[in-house]
Amino acid sequence: MRPGEAQSEIFASGLFKGRVALVTGGGTGLGKATALELARCGARVLIAGRRTEVLEAAAGEAETAMADDPDAGGVDWVAADVRDRSSSEQLVRAALERHGRLDVLVNNAGGQYFTPAELIATKGWRAVWRLNVEGMLNMSEAAFELALGPARAGTIVNVTLSPHHGMPGMAHSGAARATVEALTRELAERWHASGVCATAVAAGHFLTEVLIKYPEPVRAATARSVPLQRQGQPAEHAWLVTLLASPLGRAFNGATVTLDGARDNWAGPWPPPGLVDESSAVPVEERRQSASSAADR
Repeated sequence: MRPGEAQSEIFASGLFKGRVALVTGGGTGLGKATALELARCGARVLIAGRRTEVLEAAAGEAETAMADDPDAGGVDWVAADVRDRSSSEQLVRAALERHGRLDVLVNNAGGQYFTPAELIATKGWRAVWRLNVEGMLNMSEAAFELALGPARAGTIVNVTLSPHHGMPGMAHSGAARATVEALTRELAERWHASGVCATAVAAGHFLTEVLIKYPEPVRAATARSVPLQRQGQPAEHAWLVTLLASPLGRAFNGATVTLDGARDNWAGPWPPPGLVDESSAVPVEERRQSASSAADR
């Protein structure tokens, strides 16, 4: 984080003052960006993951960056495995013991690996399912039972993946993420009367540590598959999650919001090969109009 980034670029200072948020997978990538943005807005944020050294470094970076901002919250960490229900419960209890409450849960932890669908082994399918689906459900139910409901209210934001038209090479993840979105709608309906809001964010290609490690030609090819013609910035994802965690986010209860530069609308290189001319540009049709018709416009 660079100097001057202690405050949010778009949200009011103190928006989450007195609130507590828990972000799983918060030590790197989109989870880390989300935790930092919530803290900039005044929240006390607890990040969780399995690698203690990564979590400690992320929390230290956040505290250093926001040390001079009296309206900022803070970030601390706890190691936990969301695939295990008892570990998930201990994580929620840690938030309550340290900060006395829990208002926002961001289920960001997830993962997958590349393989053709016909080569997905039972063990691999189970591993992806446990992390992405059971991890989300373990955390959501633990948070609801111990902290958010009934009547204590709160917000749950589940992070899934775009596109929704299929994920070649990651069919197991596509199935798991679709399940998370379906469960988000179910939990939103089930817990609505208790004042708990559940939403989901379907994320596209973002320029995180995972993507940066690939060679530039690979990153460039990834950007070409997005109509926006670039990868997303982690801060953009963090802004959306923060919006959904804000009071306005309750209006999105049960919804999945896609943030992917229109990747969900197209599969393949952009622009489509048949749409470009010899110079690789999209041709523009020249249209004739009379002086009278132009004057009428």
